[in-house]
Amino acid sequence: MDGLRQAVIHTRQKLNTSERRTCGVLGMARSSLRYQPKPANDDALRLAMIRLAKQYGRYGYRKVTALLRMEGWLVNHKKIERLWGEEGLQLPHRHKKR
Repeated sequence: MDGLRQAVIHTRQKLNTSERRTCGVLGMARSSLRYQPKPANDDALRLAMIRLAKQYGRYGYRKVTALLRMEGWLVNHKKIERLWGEEGLQLPHRHKKR
């Protein structure tokens, strides 16, 4: 997406065209051109998630998500699942009863 955004900016400067016309010709939505992503600083959330994962060793990301929400975090389960994978957390393997 960033390459297309740069193409629109370059084309506008070279041809002195409007934003609307340039985006229409290049097939890009104007809202995408103006989109400013929010800086993601998830360090505190990561630390809270890791703390809970260590405290409750058998819990997975779903249960940890519920615990984070009870602590007051406004988080989506998909975000916790993504961070869970990035941190390399996983459930320990269960041992069969003999």
